[in-house]
Amino acid sequence: MAKTKEEIISDIEEYFRGTNYSSCYVGISSDARKRLFEEHNVSEKDDAWIIRTASSHTEAREIEKHFLDAGMDGGGGGGDETSNKVYAYKKAYYTHP
Repeated sequence: MAKTKEEIISDIEEYFRGTNYSSCYVGISSDARKRLFEEHNVSEKDDAWIIRTASSHTEAREIEKHFLDAGMDGGGGGGDETSNKVYAYKKAYYTHP
């Protein structure tokens, strides 16, 4: 179920409260679980991560930009018209940006 832009921003801010954003990565994808656990090498059980579904890829990009501007690491400009999932994780020495 899609959440509003404001709800997703609030969820991610709350999840990473007290964490320096520069130690986090944010991205968008149509398959956020694959991006997180296969491509970024995030541990589903041991790492801090969050996924939220936006109403559109445009809204997902706006949310991603919000966190990139706030200091999170990430590429911006990735994904395509199906990329409505916003994901973020706390980076570790074994994760891949």
